[in-house]
Amino acid sequence: MKQIYDLGELEWQLAGFDPNTWRMGRTMEIGAAPTAMIPPIPVDVPGSVQKALLDAGLLPDWNIGLNARLCEWVENRHWIFETMIPDDWMKAGRVCKLRCDGLDYNGVIRLNGEEIHTFRGAWIPHVVALAPHRRDTGNVLQIIFETPPRWLGTPGWSTQITEWKARFNYTWDWIQRCVQIGIWDSVTLEVYDDAEMETLDVSTDLDIESKKGSLRVSGTAAGGKTIRIHLVDGESSIRVDEIAVDAFHADGVAWTDLDIEAWWPNGDGDQQLYDLVIELLDGDGATLDRVERRIGFKHVEWTACEGAPEGADPWLCVVNGRPIFLRGINWSPIRPNFADVPEPAYRLRLEQYRDLNMNTLRTNGCGLQDKQCFYDLCDELGLLVWHDFPLSSSGLDNHPPDDEASISSMAEIVTSVVQRRRHHACLLCWCGGNELQMADDDSPGIGRPLDGSHPMLRRMGEVVSELDPDRRFIATSPIGPHFTAGTSRFGKGVHWEVHGPWKLEGTAEEFKRAYWDRDDALFRSEVGAPGPSDAAMTRRYKGDCDEMPASLENPLWRRTAWWIEWDTYIEEKGREPESLEEYVAWGQQRQADALRIAAQSCVDRFPRIGGILI
Repeated sequence: MKQIYDLGELEWQLAGFDPNTWRMGRTMEIGAAPTAMIPPIPVDVPGSVQKALLDAGLLPDWNIGLNARLCEWVENRHWIFETMIPDDWMKAGRVCKLRCDGLDYNGVIRLNGEEIHTFRGAWIPHVVALAPHRRDTGNVLQIIFETPPRWLGTPGWSTQITEWKARFNYTWDWIQRCVQIGIWDSVTLEVYDDAEMETLDVSTDLDIESKKGSLRVSGTAAGGKTIRIHLVDGESSIRVDEIAVDAFHADGVAWTDLDIEAWWPNGDGDQQLYDLVIELLDGDGATLDRVERRIGFKHVEWTACEGAPEGADPWLCVVNGRPIFLRGINWSPIRPNFADVPEPAYRLRLEQYRDLNMNTLRTNGCGLQDKQCFYDLCDELGLLVWHDFPLSSSGLDNHPPDDEASISSMAEIVTSVVQRRRHHACLLCWCGGNELQMADDDSPGIGRPLDGSHPMLRRMGEVVSELDPDRRFIATSPIGPHFTAGTSRFGKGVHWEVHGPWKLEGTAEEFKRAYWDRDDALFRSEVGAPGPSDAAMTRRYKGDCDEMPASLENPLWRRTAWWIEWDTYIEEKGREPESLEEYVAWGQQRQADALRIAAQSCVDRFPRIGGILI
């Protein structure tokens, strides 16, 4: 039977080099390499270079003060992750494949000093055959990271972004620079005897009239005679079938009239999940490979909002026959060094959102194509996921590249992500990216969101249509037809899905009357308001910097300067705040008022509006 070993359970070491000096050494072990700038230190896998250096006392905490500036040298070195694979994992005569689910970002993989794979790309698993390069004992695996792209942050030109790595941690409007390098997801060794499940496509649906479920399973397998599909609810078997491998390749398996309970978004019902077990069997019925998926059954339709203008996109989400007000947040990566974020940290935050009665999270295109545990937890907690692919605006221009090489590489990412995540009950829709747009006169700028006619977005939509045809694809968010909802356009029927506003204009009540009481948007997928962190947190992380003034004159506050409202405070109060606590209390109350008014306005308008995401 196929065996999967978690290489994260092994002891790993990390060493740092001036670029390419590691290529000059004759020895393959980093511990004997005289050219290492940073001699070997322990490192976790998954884990980032930065966290390992921090733990070893070789790097300051980039979260404190201006320390992030002292960490940028890490980006200008090469880094080797090294481990020894146990001999009994690398048995002769068996297929041995290394699977790296997340490498950030570019470099080479060596086994026993031999370069066996070159990698580039954070969002596609890298699978490498090890058997041709193994030796009888003492197999040394090295994953080597070279210098990452110099700048992917904002401001910039989206047309020039052709490196598919997380952009937010280069610098965004809410985070300073900390460009992660490292292994951000699992690393496993797959060992088997020439037979395995190669691909798997699982889709579910719910008949809203009969309340019965339907399931379709298809894919490919190498070797074996039959495939057993088993749907399980705890200790209870719902259905099991066995099919010849050739028939599975040709037609797959389609089940209907399954006695199941529906999966519901948080606040509208339970999140019933089932285990789907797929086994590849030999002629004697012995298991050669086994794959499991956790699935749920739901049905989603998008219909027109009440009173929507003729021809407008449908923005009322109907789940299992019931119109659902989508309410939630734009999900930001928990840390710039997301490789180091464990499952409990995800659970803590997602359970908080669940307890706040949210039901939808939007992953932003400037962030990451998240870990498996994120989707598993959203399945469990009833949090629908609006999934952006890794494209975003940049400021100086905001439309993606349209050359064939870039389009093909993005299509490969979309294919991989959809194939690995499409079975999740939490998935609501796919989206091409964040705030992709042109000016109204088709020049680079803002104002008119792109649509599916852009060459890259068109190809992405075609991939989704082929691989996940029952799930909605949105070319970009917002899709418009206008980027924001402006007061001068209220009542004209041109605000379908929009972003903004992000600041309170005047007092809360003034803004409510002037803006929210007149709102005619059909969906608001990004609304915000600035607010300062607690005084205690600011002091914890300010380092040697002064905590006041909270203005651009202060380097501490200038690190992420987009959302500072120091001048607004002075204008309102006629003076500067007397303490950090006073400024924080004012700013947090102002933020709370802005978000409360926005959320309440949208709730009151439902079903004339489909939802709001903060």
